[in-house]
Amino acid sequence: MADTPRHFLDISDLSQAELRQILDRSQAMKIARKGWPKGHVEADAPLKGRVLAMIFQQPSTRTRVSFEVAMRQLGGEVLVISANDMQLGRGETVADTAQVLSRYVDAIMIRAKRHDHLLELAQHATVPVINGLTNKSHPCQVMADIMTFEEHRGSIDKHAIAWVGDGNNVATSWIHAMTKLGGELRLGCPTELSPDASALAWAKDKGGKVKVTTSAEEAVTDASCVVADVWVSMHDTDAKARHNMLKPYQVNAALMKKARPDALFMHCLPAHRGEEVTADVMDGPQSVVFDEAENRLHIQKSILLRCLGAE
Repeated sequence: MADTPRHFLDISDLSQAELRQILDRSQAMKIARKGWPKGHVEADAPLKGRVLAMIFQQPSTRTRVSFEVAMRQLGGEVLVISANDMQLGRGETVADTAQVLSRYVDAIMIRAKRHDHLLELAQHATVPVINGLTNKSHPCQVMADIMTFEEHRGSIDKHAIAWVGDGNNVATSWIHAMTKLGGELRLGCPTELSPDASALAWAKDKGGKVKVTTSAEEAVTDASCVVADVWVSMHDTDAKARHNMLKPYQVNAALMKKARPDALFMHCLPAHRGEEVTADVMDGPQSVVFDEAENRLHIQKSILLRCLGAE
């Protein structure tokens, strides 16, 4: 019987030790690459001869580029497939697609519109499947966020993190991460956009220090990091209502002053200056948004090595 593939679907699926291994290795690889040219391939090319298929049902900048560069730096190859280039959802089942791709490639990364597509792909694939984003969660992004925070402030289990705005898919992955790794998470969200109830129930069952409030000020008070995201995502159709609902949750200088004096500001990008965050915060000294973007590359490399057993 074949071994079960080592998927990376959600942070909640991994143990604290496994998450720590991914974070530690990504940091070590980042340090090791300092001074090397951007196109440099790792000396031992650990993924030489391996191919990663990347399926995009939604547009992408950071996910596509970071995974493609990560795979190439590790000596492997990539195959990029957009929704318009394949039969998935247009006559061929997700299960059949999973089985076919498994005969061709060594791993599959999918940026999916629906989380159930990710789960069905993983259920039927015989190679590792990686969650590049779904409507439910965004684990690769939050792993990069954790890496970034710890570069600047040390172990996250000693800190309070504030999420402000829509309790969306990225917020869900923050719930998973903070529950697994420790520390306190406060989510300031309007009632109508509260975080996923099942994720909150899971965190409570696991003893996570997760608090939900409708007050942005309460969420950020004395926090070590303030995290925001766009008010309107690609799948949202109620832009006007969301803008009206989320105006009180804008991260501006006044809100940042309620956090710790050395608090970081994070955003997964792309950001809309003047909406969820003001330009002075986004471009100010507390912002580490481009460190986050860079660290997607290093985290992705560590995830790929874990999934492909090349640790």
